[in-house]
Amino acid sequence: MNIELARYNMIEQQIRPWDVLDQSVLSLLAVVKREDFLPPSFRALAFVDTEVPLTADAGPNAPRMLSPKVEARLLQELAVHKHERVLEIGTGSGFMAALLGHKAQHVLSLEINAELVALARSHLQRAGVSNVTVRQADGTGGAPDEAPFDVIVLSGSVFKVPATLLDQLKVGGRLIAIEGRQPVMRAVLYTRDGEHALRSTVLFDTVAPRLAGFAEPTRFVF
Repeated sequence: MNIELARYNMIEQQIRPWDVLDQSVLSLLAVVKREDFLPPSFRALAFVDTEVPLTADAGPNAPRMLSPKVEARLLQELAVHKHERVLEIGTGSGFMAALLGHKAQHVLSLEINAELVALARSHLQRAGVSNVTVRQADGTGGAPDEAPFDVIVLSGSVFKVPATLLDQLKVGGRLIAIEGRQPVMRAVLYTRDGEHALRSTVLFDTVAPRLAGFAEPTRFVF
């Protein structure tokens, strides 16, 4: 496989048509090697428009990397700046953390799965990304001792973003998450306009793997 051609096609045929037109994001996706953040057995899927398994268990509930176009769109909508501090919930392979690290001052990424913590740390070190801290932790409560953050990213889906995380945004800060449950999920951008002013904007419809630990509503059963 011609890897650079596959990368180019991913950007031009998947990502750009999904309204990702920010040249800084497109350029970053050409530089940060997505294939290096996947297990060897799944690297051939690095540029495919799909969620890629991150462990040997590729079952329906296995952890997965978000599809390329969703990662790119989330990154564009957040518009991260070099002076900003970012909190990521759900490190996964470390790829999104690496992208954020290139744009931010510092990224704290929380991952509950010990296997993925080790994997992400290894990937980030090999990629030379030094401003990302990966911590094994339940991300549902965020990191209140280190809040407030300029940006919070949920790298997976939840039914609803808990107030605990929204409270950790500083004024002017943004939080992005994929909310809902199949078959209807939506990427939502929350912006804190003031101490007690929070604005939400629905960005696009999609689906994404669940983040572990977040509350689910009780399903009504007859």
